[in-house]
Amino acid sequence: MSSLKITDGIYSVGVLNPSMRVFDIVMATEYGTSYNSYIVKGAEKTALIETCHLTFFDAYLENIKEVCSLDEIDYIVLNHNEPDHSGSLRKLTDLMPKAQVVASQAGAIYLKNITNKPQLQYKIVKDGETIDLGGKTLQFINAPFLHWPDSMFTWVKESKTLFSCDFLGTHYCEPLMLDSKITYQSLYEEAFKNYYDAIFSPFKPYVLKGIEKMEHLGAEFVCTSHGPVLTAQGSLAANIEKYRLWSTPTLHEYKRIPIFYCTAYGNTEQLAKAMREGILEVIPDAVVNMYNIIENDMHMLQAQLNDADAFLIGSPTINRDAVPPIWALLSHYDAISNTKKPCTAFGSFGWSGEAVPMIKTRLEGLKLSFFGEGYRINFVPSEAELTAAKAYAIEFAKTL
Repeated sequence: MSSLKITDGIYSVGVLNPSMRVFDIVMATEYGTSYNSYIVKGAEKTALIETCHLTFFDAYLENIKEVCSLDEIDYIVLNHNEPDHSGSLRKLTDLMPKAQVVASQAGAIYLKNITNKPQLQYKIVKDGETIDLGGKTLQFINAPFLHWPDSMFTWVKESKTLFSCDFLGTHYCEPLMLDSKITYQSLYEEAFKNYYDAIFSPFKPYVLKGIEKMEHLGAEFVCTSHGPVLTAQGSLAANIEKYRLWSTPTLHEYKRIPIFYCTAYGNTEQLAKAMREGILEVIPDAVVNMYNIIENDMHMLQAQLNDADAFLIGSPTINRDAVPPIWALLSHYDAISNTKKPCTAFGSFGWSGEAVPMIKTRLEGLKLSFFGEGYRINFVPSEAELTAAKAYAIEFAKTL
């Protein structure tokens, strides 16, 4: 990707990475991504908004040079300091000695360790502060936890252009990174939802605040850090409404208390059924669905887990541990916005029975409200043990 003019005096100079399939270790990126960076040219000064992943530094420099020489850059604005945004910063500051790095108060804390340059020139900007480039004004808008504490937006009112950092972005890559030029619209929309789920769903209250901050601006262009630039004539309004819908809390008419489990020989499953009976005895109108983890889609299970009012999780013990699908499911738990959620664990074991206490430790580490010590039995549950499992679930349900 070479440079691309967005509007008068504003250019995209980022790079494409169509081959990326995993981002930040855990996020699938089936359609690649882009590392977006932008130049804003005023009559007197020039700003570079965001930098680029270090891997693509040489191509990135060539894109910048298509728009201006390196010594013309007066400011390097970091809306966010994650390495895919800041990876090129040290090299850029070596090549742009007069450029001043601009970051939020929280972002400035990270600059030294990102660049390992003790004498780095940087400017901390407060919410609402401005920098005049000559006919174009950069205004900085704090946007904490969208999706890091340091995140901010940069607004150019004269061009009605908002640089929104990761907000409304997408891991999606096509040759022309404008929403009006997308060839595979359905794939883009799929990637847009996946990006929200992975990056922003833990920060729903902050997403709604971010929408409030940007809506009154009347932006005609929203330049994100990944994926196509959004336009008022294109998908901007629709994408904002999607974020609003996905982030607005929903109240359940009936309590949702799913039971997730794995079972080697059906014994843990028997406990799950007994516990379901116990919960429904206390809360008859509760939605208590049972999910054998290995028989269901993990993304669906993740959604059920995070949307639950409370949950139970059961595992046999194999090799002194809970089985891998249990840990895979819990790795998707939204621990940021779901603290204190009621939960408990259960399982059958053959030798030593570590699975239940290990799950308890994990859930408590995620700051959930774990009930009791969990419930476990040795091998095949007797009628008395099934009755006890039901009684345990009754006591758990009473706390809800």
